[in-house]
Parts: sequence; structure tokens; C-alpha cells
Amino acid sequence: MTVSVRGILGVLLLGGLSIVATSAHAADMIRVGKPNAGIWALLPPDIATEVGIWPKYGIEVETIDLGNGPKMFQALTSDSVDFGLGTGADMGFTAKGAPFIAVAAFARDARSVVIATNQDSPIKSVADLKGKLVAMPGVGSVGDWLIHSMSVQEGWGPEGAKPLALGSSEANIAALRTHQVDATIGSAETMYLLESQHVVRIVVNMAKYQPNFFGHTITARNKLIASNPDLVERFLKGFFASVAYMKANRDKTIEMSARFLRVDPAIVARTYDEQMPGLEEDGTFDPKGIEVAKQSLIDMGILTEKPATDKILTTRFLPVKP
Repeated sequence: MTVSVRGILGVLLLGGLSIVATSAHAADMIRVGKPNAGIWALLPPDIATEVGIWPKYGIEVETIDLGNGPKMFQALTSDSVDFGLGTGADMGFTAKGAPFIAVAAFARDARSVVIATNQDSPIKSVADLKGKLVAMPGVGSVGDWLIHSMSVQEGWGPEGAKPLALGSSEANIAALRTHQVDATIGSAETMYLLESQHVVRIVVNMAKYQPNFFGHTITARNKLIASNPDLVERFLKGFFASVAYMKANRDKTIEMSARFLRVDPAIVARTYDEQMPGLEEDGTFDPKGIEVAKQSLIDMGILTEKPATDKILTTRFLPVKP
């Protein structure tokens, strides 16, 4: 039986189209949970999507705003997300047996967190916060621990300022505006915006109390690390490629960030200039930060002794080289 040249070409063409179609749908989908979509430092996944970084690593990424840290931990535990963007305080859950672990750090201090009060508040300085009620996300959260750190370092004792867990940042701000609390702890960019609207006055940036704290970390599910370490590695490469892009492209990053966060570019520019220098480029855990994280678990009453490093984080994928 003779096969025509046209028939052969048709078969080859169809085969080629099939290969192209398969390649086009070969990207792995990754779900990334955020405790608060309004935090500027958590934008690298969104920036990576916008500028086309993820396809280079065979990945598609969906970011999910989970409202607060506890909900993000629930999502990680239930396999609803693959990665979580959190803080060094999250390591306490891992130490207590949660099925996820920190795989990289991407902010070296707590400069993205501030305490603010109402514009008309009599609180004018840090000293005025002694004995005052400070709204924060939840017990055991980074906000809770930073309030504790401030109280101890200011010489007031561990209960010097009184944290009150109200859940979301929206609930904290609402309580502040209605004078149910004296102050609130929250993201710097949110407070910059409210300050520009003459709603709040920023009292202190919490980097003052924890200059070596892991302000932001990337956490992955243990099952994912065990079953698909290549996917974890590719995600981290794409994430830190995005951080590198953000560092190299200030104006474009500010424009995109303002659109994502739906805030004035001037607020984002202030945030970028203050926080960009604190973002890490390769995910490495600073040794001082590791010890601070361990001590925080004792300070918060989560553990009674410092855990072994491999019980709270893994350096398996570090340093990340995009």
C-alpha cells in the first residue's frame, strides 16, 4: 500500500500539533496561601505571574488570600494550598508537629510591621503604650510575639502592653477606630495608607525590637517535599527570580504593586524604598534569625526548650539559584 507524501505530512503535522498542545498544558499548578493579600512583601508570586516568570519553570501559580495566619495553617494542613507565605513565628506549628515546614526565608527583619494608634489618641510615643490594649491577629502570631518583645525590651515585663486577639487586620482596625483598643499592630503599608487619610498615627516600627527576625518565610507541605521535591525547587527559583526582578525594576514594580494592592502609588513607593532592601535574594536562613525564632517559641510559651533546627526548617533547597 502506497502512502502519499501529503498523508505523511498530515500525520507529521498532527503529531507536531499534539506535541505542542501537550507542552502547552504541561505546566504544574501551584496554590500559594497568603495570610493577608494586602501585604506588599507577599507580592513576588503575583509579580512573577505578571511578568511571565513562572512559565520559565513550568509552573502556573494561584495565590489565595486566607485572611489570617491560622486559616493559612489550616489550609496547609488540609492540602488546600501547597505553599504558605508567613513569618518566623509559624515555625512553632511545625515544632508542635504540623505537617509543613519552612523551606526559605525572604525578609530578614520585622520592618514590615508597625504599631499605630488613632490620630486623636493621647499615645505619642512607645513609652505611652505601657499597659495599653493592642489589637493583633491571634495568639501565637508574629504580632503577639512582637508586642511581647517590645514589652520586655522596654523594661515593662512580658505583660507590659496587653495584646488582644481579634483575627483579621480589618477587625483590628475597626476596633481601633471605634476606640475599643488603644492601638493595633499591623502591616506597614496598611498603616501608611491610613496615616495618609489621617485615620492613624504610626508609633513605632517593630524592626527596632527584632532586627534579626525572619519577617517572612516560605512554608511547604511535607507531603509535597517528599513526593515532588523538583516542584518545590522550581517554585523557589521562580519566587526568588521575581524578587530579583523587583529589586532591578523599581518603577515597574511600584506600578504593578499599586494595582494589585489597590492603593496610591505614593504609598507603594514608600513601602518599596523601606522594605525592598530587607528582602532576601536566595532564601538562606540567617543563623542569628534561627536562634531568634527558636527563642520566640519559648517566649510565647509554645515550647519549653529550644527545638533542633531541622524540626522547624529545612535547608535542603538552599541557597536558591534562579
